[in-house]
Amino acid sequence: MFRSSASTSRYLSRGFAQRRLASTKTVRDVLEEVIPKKQLQLKQLKTEHGQAVLGDVKVEHVVGGMRGLKAMLWEASVLDPNEGIRFHGMTIQDCQKVLPAAPGGKEIIAESMFWLLLTGKVPTEAETRQLSRELAEKGDLPEYIEKLIDSLPSTLHPMTQLGMGVAALNNESKFQAAYERGIKKSEYWTYALEDSLNLLARLPALAARIYRNIYNPGKPIPKINKDLDLVGNFVNMLGYGSNHDLTEYLRLYIAIHGDHEGGNASAHTSHLVGSTLSDPYLSYAAGLYALAGPLHGLANQEVLRWQMSMQKELGDNISHDHIREYLWKTLKSGQVVPGYGHGVLRNPDPRFMALQAFCDTRPELLADPIVQLVKKTYEVAPAVLKEHGKTKNPYPNVDAASGCVLYHYGLTQFKYYTVIFGVSRALGCLTQYVWAKALGLPIERPKSLSMDAIEKLIKQ
Repeated sequence: MFRSSASTSRYLSRGFAQRRLASTKTVRDVLEEVIPKKQLQLKQLKTEHGQAVLGDVKVEHVVGGMRGLKAMLWEASVLDPNEGIRFHGMTIQDCQKVLPAAPGGKEIIAESMFWLLLTGKVPTEAETRQLSRELAEKGDLPEYIEKLIDSLPSTLHPMTQLGMGVAALNNESKFQAAYERGIKKSEYWTYALEDSLNLLARLPALAARIYRNIYNPGKPIPKINKDLDLVGNFVNMLGYGSNHDLTEYLRLYIAIHGDHEGGNASAHTSHLVGSTLSDPYLSYAAGLYALAGPLHGLANQEVLRWQMSMQKELGDNISHDHIREYLWKTLKSGQVVPGYGHGVLRNPDPRFMALQAFCDTRPELLADPIVQLVKKTYEVAPAVLKEHGKTKNPYPNVDAASGCVLYHYGLTQFKYYTVIFGVSRALGCLTQYVWAKALGLPIERPKSLSMDAIEKLIKQ
């Protein structure tokens, strides 16, 4: 249920406080308490409301990529067209107020967001630190994965390498091993959770090794620090550990990118493959290759290229009128404006607004020409796109802002940006994998139709 801003403070004081646990428990302990309640809820939905209609299936759904068709169960987050993403009912701003940050930091960290997505509860400080340490202790790569990544040509796209590394890690799958020896379906989720924690723990080391091999060959990679959070270690292994602002930015970026309901291509692909009982490694590797597409995860690098091309053409002292002319030039050439529009949203993306708020607190970012250009474009583009009339959402999505900050802090390798997205999106996809097994969700198998079959149904 979505709450008005007037009720948010009351909800923060009551609802979130009630979600906190007095004692320190592991994420598995909490899931053992939560799962039976969700299983009962699902049973009641199927028994009492199995024939309830959620909406009509129209031809435009079938031929339009199933856009807007209500056809998936996804527990961790819901995307409202007007209000944006909510994680178990909580907005990004709500999460920033209550989810624990890293020691010495202010931004949400991956561990506290993962805990919320997985359990629906706000973790305590102690629980968050416990999870951070568990992931750090599991974070080293097996030697054969290191050799595999090191053997790949540096010209191979980093997303291709990431998917290969994740898929090869299925050699370690506890879920696959347990399934092969024969276990009860009611136990699936426990092994799914173990695999998911192991994969999440190793993604930073895998992603950092890919970065080193392509962009800094031969440079030593720092060892995992057991006292750092997941993103703190990731940034350190990338070679930027001394940059506190970049670390804080990536903490926020990865947390708010962690889940965006289930219908997006990477989440849906991961869920579909997981529904076949492929293990979490194979399932998420499939999701990563969906994320690698230009219409999905590659979008932030396309935005930055477009912004830099505008800057190069227009020079210094770019005015709103200059930007307006460049926008029309882009549209009249038959191209889209990168970073604007969204498959679901009909208002500015709350993730974009959160990243803009991050920039607004740092004078060095506000003074950056590209960051300034992103902000000025936001002030002009919606009116131009409305006048153009060919987009349902003339407002910016998260990609309009995410890449420019990475570029400012020295991460200038465009092709790598989607790898960072890939580390992030694991939070939601792995959460769903665990819940799909806990709830016993079946293999996904929609009905397909030919155009002749559609026309026959219409006539009938």
